[in-house]
Amino acid sequence: MRPVKIPNADRDWHPIARRLWDSLKTSGQSDFYQNSDWAFAYSLCEDLSFYKKSGKRSGQMLQTIYSAFERLLVAEGDRRRVRIELTEPVPEQDSAAVVAIADYKKVLGVD
Repeated sequence: MRPVKIPNADRDWHPIARRLWDSLKTSGQSDFYQNSDWAFAYSLCEDLSFYKKSGKRSGQMLQTIYSAFERLLVAEGDRRRVRIELTEPVPEQDSAAVVAIADYKKVLGVD
């Protein structure tokens, strides 16, 4: 797998666009993002910031931005639609050797 570089958020973005960007960096689906996905997300956050800062807002523009975020599987509903479910990692189980030694100690009566 090629290394992925996550760009820094623009300091001038609207706080909501910045919050969305920061949440993407810690969300499970972003583990699979490639450089092109991050570039696309950056562009969308730029658009969202512009929208949020503009005095005259278009419902069509907001819908277009939200539809584009669906392609990045940002919301749980978007992931469910493509049958992707994020789960918490399962804690590592004890290895068979550790379990066998523990069982052996029990048989011997050693703590």
